[in-house]
Amino acid sequence: MLAERVRRVLIEVARQGQPITYQALALKLELAPPNTVRQLTTALEELMEQDAAVGHPLIAALVVSKATQGLPRQGFFECAHRLGRFQGDLDGSAAARYHHSEFDSVVTFWGSAGH
Repeated sequence: MLAERVRRVLIEVARQGQPITYQALALKLELAPPNTVRQLTTALEELMEQDAAVGHPLIAALVVSKATQGLPRQGFFECAHRLGRFQGDLDGSAAARYHHSEFDSVVTFWGSAGH
């Protein structure tokens, strides 16, 4: 299942403490067209649902876009909002603050050797 492969890669990313772009993640996973972006975003949203269900930080926060100055795409914030994890403007400073906080939580939680 793609979501499981994505999680394994993102756990390694968390251990490095640096974000990964959507494009770099797709390349690392060797996703093939068509619908590469759709495949990836579907898997990331699945991971967000899994993490939210068990109260973990959203590992998908590690994935960012060059086009949004190092923030995830709007779909990340929309999904986090649907899951009750983010309240606020989807493209304002509240979104940036939320992402930075969630990113730090992910690195702390998933970056440890115990996960």
